[in-house]
Amino acid sequence: MDSWILKLLLPQLLLPFIQHADASSIIKYVPGFEGPLPFELETGYIAVGEAEEDQMFYYFIKSERNPEEDPLLVWLTGGPGCSSLTGLVYENGPLAFKVEAYNGSVPSLVSTTYLWTKVANIIYLDQPVGTGFSYSRNPFADRPSDTRAAKRVNEFLRKWLDKHPEYFSNPFYVTGNSYSGKMVPAIVQEISNGNYICCKPQINLQGYVLGNPVTNFDFDNNTRVPFAHGMALISDELFEAMKRSCGGDYFHVDPLNTECLKLVKDYKKSVSRVYKELVLESNCDKTSPDCYMYRYSLSEYWANSESVRSALKVAKGTKGKWERCDSANVHCIQDIKSSLPYHMNNSIKGYRSLIISGDHDMTIPFIGTQEWIRSLNFSIIEKWRPWMIQDKVAGYTQTYANKMTYATVKAGTRWSINQWRVQSCSRDG
Repeated sequence: MDSWILKLLLPQLLLPFIQHADASSIIKYVPGFEGPLPFELETGYIAVGEAEEDQMFYYFIKSERNPEEDPLLVWLTGGPGCSSLTGLVYENGPLAFKVEAYNGSVPSLVSTTYLWTKVANIIYLDQPVGTGFSYSRNPFADRPSDTRAAKRVNEFLRKWLDKHPEYFSNPFYVTGNSYSGKMVPAIVQEISNGNYICCKPQINLQGYVLGNPVTNFDFDNNTRVPFAHGMALISDELFEAMKRSCGGDYFHVDPLNTECLKLVKDYKKSVSRVYKELVLESNCDKTSPDCYMYRYSLSEYWANSESVRSALKVAKGTKGKWERCDSANVHCIQDIKSSLPYHMNNSIKGYRSLIISGDHDMTIPFIGTQEWIRSLNFSIIEKWRPWMIQDKVAGYTQTYANKMTYATVKAGTRWSINQWRVQSCSRDG
């Protein structure tokens, strides 16, 4: 049967079996935003895991363009242990906090300009369990691990789609940033493998998108030093001395190599005043509205408000203090040492991927990302070129034979790379 005929008939065939989302989960007003929301927001929990003890919290926003046909994305913020609310209000969602001094009331929210939900349906998922408003009913549950979390996300998505079958035919992408660079390729593999299981509906998986992704700590960490040199944060003399003494490994230094240890100490002192996630900024007092990092505290003031939790339909008594990034309490077992095998496997299966580097992020430098992409050893099919926004160079891009596109964003960091992804999502396919 032709795919377009199937797509036309599918809603009619499924109509008697459709389980619609509970109407109470549709949110029309949220504290801090003046008036009704100019988009459709749904929140809720999906139970996963043994005995369905893990309750995974999500925010779902429909595309403003054509939700019936536009891509469906799941967004995972890194960490591990960072709430997906980060993506919604700081990266690619339709809301943002108005940056102003906190006066004890609920922080103000405003509409944004560069939002992915203009062209895509997005599920913002708090994972692993313990992150954001996700919680476990079992106080003795095992610590989450990378691989276990990937299985949980796969299970979540299939159950979410069971409740929203109208989206089964939409092109589906797994997206995220930072530590999700380990998780997303593993989740793509889990979904792909699950699609081969008999008698289960298939997720229309097309590929994945990653921003400044953690991939392999050897690539990521050791390229911070050449990045700092290229950005004129350390001197030529220090850089050359570090190369000679440390042999390119600056984070697993032999305790007997006293010269390298001293040079690494000098390096850390030189960059200590720089905000490493955006080297254009300096480290500063995060409680001051003049500080770049202050805006992140606004989400904590907001999410810890009882009026906000009530509006979002957060289950009472399931969460104490909400933290945007709660890595200390999530205690995730990092059992994926490198996501390179997953990238290779997904490439062989033909999935598309878009890898983006904000070129001013020293935590996950673009140099390391370029190195691991080259290590996959796929040929270049579209050479390095600038990409433009309104006739201005916004970054550079290159495409490989494994359907992987790499792009940089000028003066960008992992939290400010959404503009081009909105542009690319709006293309056909």
